[in-house]
Amino acid sequence: MEFSIKNGSPEKQRSACIVVGVFESRKLTLPAEILDKASDGYISSIVRRGDMEGKAGNTLLLQNVPGTLSERVLLVGLGKEKDFREKEFCNAIRTTVKALNDTGAFDASIFLTELAVKKRNIGWRIRQSVMVGLDAGYKFERFKSKKEDVRRPLRKLTLAVSRRTELSEAEEGLAQGLAIAEGMAMTKTLGNLPANICHPTYLAEQAQAMAKEFNLDCEILERADMEKLGMHSLLSVARGSHQPPKLIILTYKGTKASEKPIVLVGKGVTFDTGGISLKPGAEMDEMKYDMCGAASVLGTMQSVARMALPINLTVIVPATENMPGGAATRPGDIVTSMSGQTIEILNTDAEGRLILCDALTYAERFEPDTVIDVATLTGACVVALGHIATGLFSNKDSLARDLLDAGDEAHDRAWHMPLWDDYQDLLKSPFADMGNIGGRWGGSITAACFLSRFTKKFNWAHLDIAGTAWKSGADKGATGRPVPLLTHFLLQRAGKLN
Repeated sequence: MEFSIKNGSPEKQRSACIVVGVFESRKLTLPAEILDKASDGYISSIVRRGDMEGKAGNTLLLQNVPGTLSERVLLVGLGKEKDFREKEFCNAIRTTVKALNDTGAFDASIFLTELAVKKRNIGWRIRQSVMVGLDAGYKFERFKSKKEDVRRPLRKLTLAVSRRTELSEAEEGLAQGLAIAEGMAMTKTLGNLPANICHPTYLAEQAQAMAKEFNLDCEILERADMEKLGMHSLLSVARGSHQPPKLIILTYKGTKASEKPIVLVGKGVTFDTGGISLKPGAEMDEMKYDMCGAASVLGTMQSVARMALPINLTVIVPATENMPGGAATRPGDIVTSMSGQTIEILNTDAEGRLILCDALTYAERFEPDTVIDVATLTGACVVALGHIATGLFSNKDSLARDLLDAGDEAHDRAWHMPLWDDYQDLLKSPFADMGNIGGRWGGSITAACFLSRFTKKFNWAHLDIAGTAWKSGADKGATGRPVPLLTHFLLQRAGKLN
């Protein structure tokens, strides 16, 4: 879909459709009032009759409105004006794009972007409109022999600004929104691919293709390389699979070499059976999403490279399957991590932390400013936070605050969870330095405590996206989260967020 920015009056726009908003109590927004005046009260008369009450999510399509140059006018309900904030704005844009796709309009001019959103400027409104609009239009039909029939797909959206002085800021927001949406789409596609296609080698090939497109440095470590490095924790997860494991390293250099990089580490378990600690069969198909941490850091790299941000960024993806088999790691086995710490594997389904700990140790060689790992790590995080917020843990409170702020800005929110030493005792093992699980209670916290033992040399945060990386049911599919959170954090670090 093509986007553009324009300043102008709605009644003068030549377009297949003009989109304006109506609040509850049938109050017209300013662009709707302008159209109403041009149409000699045509719109207000329809609203007064009750055809559009302004409730959030409602739409009404009008044809051939008098006094306008547009073929159609789409009225979008915005809910109560006093409650209109970030969430309501994003929902209105999503509703708009879905409704436009049903109209058969080839292009449209959206005047919702002129609406005031508390504490959010025009750059934010444009950036969110593009992100939400492209997300709403995303489809994954690669393996369908018959594609969904769309009579005339929407191809072009013009986003309106109320003042010419806003054009420059809006254009910057547009470029950022397009880049972030591109990274989200990549993340969703990688997550939605089946595990027989998207295995560790496939992920490595995608990283190599990205490196070629954006002139990045790319290194792929094979099993033998990991054995030499002593990554026996990571390799223990790969033992039962015929697919070879990969450690993928992508490096983007956007500023002077002396500036320490930010490192993103993404869990890349391309299919998780649980290993010998086998998962129940129901919904095991969704374990193809256990590499969404890897997909999200690769998608974030895509966005950063597209925006050419002035930062240094390294992405590390430990990629493997977790399969049962004669060679698979057993409960009770003890392995030595790259750090030299020993781990008693009490449950082979707690495998994400086993591959991440070696990747976190490997990150030390980059002398990073900050390390953030992203993982579909624990069902316990879903129990704690549901599917709304990502779990956030950190060994530095200021880093946690920055990530929380970025999540609020991106409307991709996280919640700061405790990482107190009191929980560390739950990982005690009589036979090794630690066990890989800490018992039934506080499972997301003890998983983060496990990872924290490998992060003593840098500022670190952990994002548990088990509840936010994908949806089940009728809307089943990867969400693209937390690419918006991560990219907004990096935009902040680069000084590019208005």
